[in-house]
Amino acid sequence: MFLQSLRMTQRDWRAGELRFLLVSLIVAVAALSSVGFFVDRMRAGLNRDAHQLLGADLVIRADEPIAAAMRKEAQQRGLQLADTTVFPSMAIAGEGEQAVSKLASIKAVTTGYPLRGKLKVSETLVGEGEVTDTIPAAGTVWVDPGILESLNVAVGSPLKLGDKTFTIAKVLNFEPDRGAGFMNFAPRVMLAQSDLAATNLVQNGSRVSYRLLLAGKQADVSAFDKQVQEQIEKQNLKGLRTESLESGRPEMRATLERAEQFLSLVGLLSAMLAAVAVAMAARRFMLRHVDACAMLRCLGMTQNQVTSLYLIEFLIVGLLGSALGAAIGFAAHFVLIEWLGRLVTNVLPAASFLPALQGIATGLLLLIGFAVPPILQLRNVPHNRVIRREQDMPQPITIATYALGLATFVGLLLWQAGNVKLGLLTAAGFLGGLAGFAVISWFALKSLQSLRGMINHPSWRFAVTALQRRPGATVVQVVALALGLMALLLLTVIRGDLVAAWRSATPPDAPNRFVINIQPEQKAQIEARLKQNDIVGADLYPMIRGRLLAINGKEITGETFIEDRAKRLVDREFNLSTMTQIPEQNEITAGRWYDNSKPEASVEEGLAKTLNLKLGDHLKFDIAGETVDVPITSLRKLEWGSMRVNFFVIINPAAMKDMPQTWITAFHLPQTNTGLENQLTRDFPNLTVVDIGSVVKQIQDVVDQVVTAVEFLFLFTLASGMLVLYAALASSQDQRTREAGLLRALGATRKQLSQSQWIEFALVGGLAGLLAATGATAVGWSLAHFVFDFEWIFSPVVWLAGLGIGAACAFIGGWVGLRHVLKQPPLQTLREA
Repeated sequence: MFLQSLRMTQRDWRAGELRFLLVSLIVAVAALSSVGFFVDRMRAGLNRDAHQLLGADLVIRADEPIAAAMRKEAQQRGLQLADTTVFPSMAIAGEGEQAVSKLASIKAVTTGYPLRGKLKVSETLVGEGEVTDTIPAAGTVWVDPGILESLNVAVGSPLKLGDKTFTIAKVLNFEPDRGAGFMNFAPRVMLAQSDLAATNLVQNGSRVSYRLLLAGKQADVSAFDKQVQEQIEKQNLKGLRTESLESGRPEMRATLERAEQFLSLVGLLSAMLAAVAVAMAARRFMLRHVDACAMLRCLGMTQNQVTSLYLIEFLIVGLLGSALGAAIGFAAHFVLIEWLGRLVTNVLPAASFLPALQGIATGLLLLIGFAVPPILQLRNVPHNRVIRREQDMPQPITIATYALGLATFVGLLLWQAGNVKLGLLTAAGFLGGLAGFAVISWFALKSLQSLRGMINHPSWRFAVTALQRRPGATVVQVVALALGLMALLLLTVIRGDLVAAWRSATPPDAPNRFVINIQPEQKAQIEARLKQNDIVGADLYPMIRGRLLAINGKEITGETFIEDRAKRLVDREFNLSTMTQIPEQNEITAGRWYDNSKPEASVEEGLAKTLNLKLGDHLKFDIAGETVDVPITSLRKLEWGSMRVNFFVIINPAAMKDMPQTWITAFHLPQTNTGLENQLTRDFPNLTVVDIGSVVKQIQDVVDQVVTAVEFLFLFTLASGMLVLYAALASSQDQRTREAGLLRALGATRKQLSQSQWIEFALVGGLAGLLAATGATAVGWSLAHFVFDFEWIFSPVVWLAGLGIGAACAFIGGWVGLRHVLKQPPLQTLREA
């Protein structure tokens, strides 16, 4: 039986019956395998370098210096200790009017850092650097290459941090525990912890991250980790958390898991469209083998033998297609590594065989769910089909076929998403979009009937009639191509529109510089300096660090909330403020502004929604060891796009008069006056000036890398959509050949029929492009309105692009699928009918 199946497979391959099925499987598996190999290597890199990503076996991270009692307990357990202190500040090079500054991420370290992994340093910008076991010597710093380039300095040059001037001793090439935090977009400056006090950069109100690194025997580390976690939970310690080898940098793992889910779902969209092509190809295969199956039955084969024969043939094709798809996916994942791998780590381990096995398993599942049901219908072909050709074709078991395909689809979604809720929501969204496009396509197809006589040309009438004669196939063609195009339009044209809308939502004179860490005694001087330089609208606001302890008298912890954002908010210190008048760009949406007669607070409405706060709720804050209990008397709406100084919580001055505070301001600095930034940081070394424009550009560069990688994956989606278009056209090829032969026998010319085909392709592609553009625009508007909260400007470019690209794709798919229809002579067609 196997040998016979192998011979039949070779024959069907030579006849071209299996090539399209093979291509569909290859595209589906390649889309998923490329993501699988990428994620596998990234995850293996994290697991391999878990201790290096921490710089230790255990890290205790805090917003305040680690308690001495905790350090003493660790030493008593025989653990090695090292400290790091990380915060943003300005690095200054040059003297006098020639001084230039750059926002940097300052990191002070103690001897022994890092406890796990190695630093790499060099004395030039060339090469990867050499491993070192030391830290910067007293009076020296090690810097990222970006510091040398932006400040135009070299190794041996002086660099001023706060009140102390250092010598640049080395270029910092690699730092194992650098991480991916926001401030790590800024270039690093590393110094010895013993030099930190002399800089006077860490002052009241400074946002500093303290880390205690520990290393030792696994049992001792685990025991100490457990003790610290129990202490955090028992005493409800805020801003204190542990990171261990088991957690392996949880924020990076969480980022990778989210990326894995998203990229897998993108790949699965391609696979699902390819699965439709697989089902259509299998259906056509079944219809073209009915007569051969009847002959086999006449020659003595049983139903089970016929079924086995074709199942083995499809299994061979499935294994071959899945293996080729996995190989192409392996090659394609290098593109993803090129764009995304640098965001996590530099050197990744080799890929394992697991993604290839998963890809092959996915291909076989798609084959079982979408291709086997039509093939099983061949077992029902009767013997007398050989002599009674007019007998009906075997009818599909419709419900069972669709149920199996749907179950396979949902199962693959749940598998790839790794989350039941996410998988089901994605399935619902995909099927909902599919149904919406199908309904619109159906009504559009029906409306063509009234347009049939609009143009008095035979080719036009032939094209409209052909579309309406096969409504099911036409709808499938339009929907599949529309889904693929919508994905690409969303990430290309619509992404550009979103960025343009975001930029237009920010006023041209919006602040582009934030100055933080202004001390009370410097406030008047800073105001005078800004006024001298004609800086307008640079209001200074007090900024007070406080930690939320309780809501309505009930102590809160990170576990009090379900949402990740709420957990992060209550686990860190808030930047509070106090003022008598409501700030500009703030609008009261509920309650009233306080009258300063008693303690009261105004809360931003987004924060209130996240933490489930309402008017009248009491908030209890810990501010520098003092507790403040205030009721919420108003909710405010903020214009975040204004880029001005905004605060989540503002408390009236009467309640905050004795609280320690620093000051913050934001202003627009013209390009012609950029020297003011250098003057401020030179004369007030403790200030931190954040160039919002450069920070946004750095973030946008990272986003662009991610989007480019996703666009690459969506090329698989577009390819899948074109495969479905081709499959729908190819499935009707025999019928179209008979119709063309009959029409030519009745007097239609080959030119007229060829023109009707091109008109048909243009209508299908144009409708798919318009649907794709409409869907992409709807998603873009939703993002602008509900997520980013800025005005959306509808652009006709997206519809023009959709129309043009859709028609082009339809022309390509149609030409490939139907280029042989008009080549067969009419007489031969009539004889074979």
